[in-house]
Amino acid sequence: MRSKLRFLAALLFGTAFFVTARADNFVTRYQAVVNSKGKTTEAARLHELFKVDWAYTIDVNPELATYLGVPGYDMKWTDLSPAAIAERRVLTGRALTVLATIDRAQLLPTDQVNYDLFKRQAEEALEGARFPTEYYQLTQLNGIQQDAAQIFSMMPKQSVAQLENQLARLQALPAVVDQVIALLEEGLKRGVTPPQITLRDVPQQVRNQIPEEAFKSPLLLGFNDLPATLPGEQGTKLRADAAKAYTEKVRPAFQRLEAFITTEYLPGARQTIAATTLPDGAAFYAWRIKTQTSTDLTAQQIHDLGLAEVMRIRAEMDKIKTQTGFKGTMPEFFTYLQTDPKFFFTDKEDLMRAYRDIAKRADPQLMKLFKTLPRTPYGVIPVPAYAEKSQTTAYYNPGATDTGRPGYFYANTYALNTRPKWEMQPLTLHEAVPGHHLQISLAQEMGDLPDFRRYGGYTAFVEGWGLYSESLGDEMGFYTDPYDKFGQLTYEIWRAVRLVTDTGMHSLGWSRQQAIDYFKANSSKSEHDIVVEIDRYIVWPGQALAYKLGELKLKELRAYATQELGKKFDVRLFHDEVLRNGAVPLSMLESQIKAWVAAQKKG
Repeated sequence: MRSKLRFLAALLFGTAFFVTARADNFVTRYQAVVNSKGKTTEAARLHELFKVDWAYTIDVNPELATYLGVPGYDMKWTDLSPAAIAERRVLTGRALTVLATIDRAQLLPTDQVNYDLFKRQAEEALEGARFPTEYYQLTQLNGIQQDAAQIFSMMPKQSVAQLENQLARLQALPAVVDQVIALLEEGLKRGVTPPQITLRDVPQQVRNQIPEEAFKSPLLLGFNDLPATLPGEQGTKLRADAAKAYTEKVRPAFQRLEAFITTEYLPGARQTIAATTLPDGAAFYAWRIKTQTSTDLTAQQIHDLGLAEVMRIRAEMDKIKTQTGFKGTMPEFFTYLQTDPKFFFTDKEDLMRAYRDIAKRADPQLMKLFKTLPRTPYGVIPVPAYAEKSQTTAYYNPGATDTGRPGYFYANTYALNTRPKWEMQPLTLHEAVPGHHLQISLAQEMGDLPDFRRYGGYTAFVEGWGLYSESLGDEMGFYTDPYDKFGQLTYEIWRAVRLVTDTGMHSLGWSRQQAIDYFKANSSKSEHDIVVEIDRYIVWPGQALAYKLGELKLKELRAYATQELGKKFDVRLFHDEVLRNGAVPLSMLESQIKAWVAAQKKG
């Protein structure tokens, strides 16, 4: 990507190339920012660039618009045709070349931060454009066999117009499925596929989308339980049109996808697991480490740090095991935690009620640790049944205030004998509050930040905050039972294990089984969860490194502020300072906190 910078700059300033009318519109808008040099302030030009680039981002990613609650895109899908992909790749560096015409020295400090963050993101995107990630259209964790239904579930359905959007998107879905198949075919030819072992559940995931009865499909859930305000005749017609589209077009398209995956894609997928075995794989993994962790650490440095963290946390776990009175070895204690019936629910609804109870207990404790809290509410719901077998233990989806959608903490209820009670407290604190819901909602509610900062994020900050939030449980009145405390340590060592296994598999020659065995030896998580996790690290290289690295930086900065400020340290003010700029790179967070500490000393 970096190597394309001068080439793209030439394109911006006059070299002819073919673009669609839509792309040509954005080329014109980018060029207008360049042409405004000397006619308005540099700050105004900078913010106009932010607006144009965000509008382009939303325009070419309509699913993102739905995810964020931006109106006007709910009938569209991302164009996955070769021409559209090539066009987006060509346009990747355009914002960066416009930014180069803006004089940073003329900006106020706040906008200099905006400038620097935008530049960093644009450079990383340009660098990433060299990698053929478009061929990685599905994994066991994501892809049209899961994402389409999730997008439909996020769409509003309170009016005729909103349901017409759902219908239009449903009718357009078969063309997208065929584009996905074409990209998967090309990926097979180029050797760019997920590892075969990770794809084993994907055919069933596709089948889960297409039962024979249309309205049992998760793709059509929006047409069930229509609002009472919808005229009956119109509702009947919309449902009939949706069923027709599903039966005649959508279901056959997904059947083609399932047949292709089963007979060609899965058998032909690569046998290796390391990202470094992909074409240009070493550079790809290095880029993933840099972008996911926002650090310059090497794979070996991260691996060594992980080994040290595992040893430290294991010592803490030994202390807690002793407190429980258990007399056996640590592996025997792990087995006990994984098998004794008293640690598990036998009813899915009981599990969900317990999660909601933890969330309710967490809410009032936030006042002890934060002065500023988000306005957006959140709920706790189960992972959809069509995805639960291959999905992780839990995840969070942000709310969208404009469309009235709350944030949701999704808890996995598949295989209840793998969902121990002792893991529920740290998981809730991570995914809901004070973790992802609190941090992401606060960022989204910062109207003075540019959209790319309100809705964007650095994984090391976002996931580091989630893991740091787990450690706040002691201050919030949780982990009073030694088993719950052991659960928190299990989750912490889990993230340390990630540093070891992710780098081990992708850079240091570890096998999948070696990673599974290391995880088993150092965690009380169930074998099912461990296998799901290892397969996640395989298909999302580098992403899992962000959690522990971000948490360590946050704890380091809190210790620094506590020591430097002494009696003047206020944890609520510290947390507000950490979160007040949204997600930022770890190096910028460090500078921000040290400047805040200096200001607090003077004050």
